[in-house]
Amino acid sequence: MQQLIQLRWIAVIGQLSTIFVVTVVFGIELPVRLMLEVLVCLVAFNIASHLRWHERPMVSNKELFLAMLVDVAILTAQLYLSGGTTNPFVFLYLLQIILSALLLEAWSTWMIVGITSTCLVGLSAFSHPLVLPRDNESLFFSLYVQGILICFVLNAALLAFFIIRINANLRAGDAELAELRNRAIEEEHIVRMGLLASGAAHELGTPLATLSVILGDWRRMPEFQSKDLQAEIAEMETQILRCKGIVSSILLSAGEARGESSVKTTLRTFLDELVAEWRDSRSVDHFDYRNLIEQDIPVAFDSVLKQMICNVLDNAAEASPHKVTFEVAREGDILHLQIADEGPGFPPAMLTQLGKPYQSTKGRHGRGLGLFLVVNVARKLGGAISARNREQGGALVEVTLPLASISLEEDE
Repeated sequence: MQQLIQLRWIAVIGQLSTIFVVTVVFGIELPVRLMLEVLVCLVAFNIASHLRWHERPMVSNKELFLAMLVDVAILTAQLYLSGGTTNPFVFLYLLQIILSALLLEAWSTWMIVGITSTCLVGLSAFSHPLVLPRDNESLFFSLYVQGILICFVLNAALLAFFIIRINANLRAGDAELAELRNRAIEEEHIVRMGLLASGAAHELGTPLATLSVILGDWRRMPEFQSKDLQAEIAEMETQILRCKGIVSSILLSAGEARGESSVKTTLRTFLDELVAEWRDSRSVDHFDYRNLIEQDIPVAFDSVLKQMICNVLDNAAEASPHKVTFEVAREGDILHLQIADEGPGFPPAMLTQLGKPYQSTKGRHGRGLGLFLVVNVARKLGGAISARNREQGGALVEVTLPLASISLEEDE
């Protein structure tokens, strides 16, 4: 619709210029007042179309069909007032037919073909006569031939320009549709994995509870009262509690919370506690954490966001167990998370396929879901993720999240 509106403005300028040249330069008599009235109608319709298009961008086939019928009617009226089929610009009907073939459904296109053909037959019988000056002997200087040449160049230029733009729009629409289909497939994949993880979490709950009871019995048995054995039992109980926490997080993400509720805290506190918990449970020689958030805000603890950040940190620690850097900053309502390592970096092929499932640097079957989940969680939260290899070695992953669209909601 927007391109049809632009085409009408071109038509208004072209018709005004043609009327001026024909009447002033060549001295051909035309019903100028009537032709200008027709142009006023075209301008009014185009302004109305422009206002309607801005009010509601979605345009139906019937609306496009009506708009093209108006264009055909305006062209027919102008041709009727300027010689009918003796006017060389009668071939502009072809522009309407080709555009309708590109923009409209099949039945609408054939309707345009039938209507323009009928108008052409009518113009051959009824029209205001166009009296041209006596033609020169040379065929090239015939005004009719010159009009045909101008009409051909105009048709060719407009068709080339608008068909290129229409095809670009269609390709962009196809690309967007393909992206939406890929997202639907990826989201279905995530749902399947979520169901599998939820089921596994349910199954793990019983054996973990049993192990916890057994360890409690061992702690009270005389055979396990030595200091070393008690320390080992305490460590086993700690690891079981960690496993229970992981199970609870999985179920919470699946919408099956095991009694835990969201905890109100602040953004700095949430990130600091996340880092402290991650640092205590992972083995990294040097972990450099920099929290550059100056203006803290109240937030609600979000387990999905926590899992996403921990996933990126885990990948960095696995690639570079000797050093990982984590920097967080806030710019306005955007949260920036940068995680860097000193590992081998990403292969170029993986950078081009960032976020696709089973793209892994570890070369093991079934891996490569970490960044896939991170990218999709960030996208669901309205954010984005980017990755690159650093010049000094290693990889850098940056996650940007809008604070307004993630689960971290400011208290009113």
